[in-house]
Amino acid sequence: METQTAILFACTQNAVRSPMAAALLRHLKPGLSVESAGLEHGEPDFLMVEVMAEIGINLSHHNPHRLGQLKPGLFGLVISLSPEAHHHALEWARAAKTPVEYWPTLDATLVEGSREQRLSAYRAVRDELHSKLRSRFLPVPA
Repeated sequence: METQTAILFACTQNAVRSPMAAALLRHLKPGLSVESAGLEHGEPDFLMVEVMAEIGINLSHHNPHRLGQLKPGLFGLVISLSPEAHHHALEWARAAKTPVEYWPTLDATLVEGSREQRLSAYRAVRDELHSKLRSRFLPVPA
């Protein structure tokens, strides 16, 4: 698969799903230009930071960004992770004719329960994204 020049991950608040996906892809493909953004300005999510630290990725300084702050022509691919983000990403990327893929991904912030149950949901999102990224962006060994 040919790698695009820059990839953008979009979700609703840029607090959990899109920063996880961006950080995981940067880890898998060092040197690839990867950004993340949300429709709304979210707040830093400490459970997301914790589950990413478990695999050696430090996102403690992640500052959520809004999709409207970025220029669509800078990206070769947009991957949306929530239904709301997908709708907006299609409109946002239309003028630049940037392809948009939709990867429906659980919003772990909606999971209720004990701290461990919530962490488990965040880990599931992290691991699902990691698996999808490996399948989409890493070549299959011959």
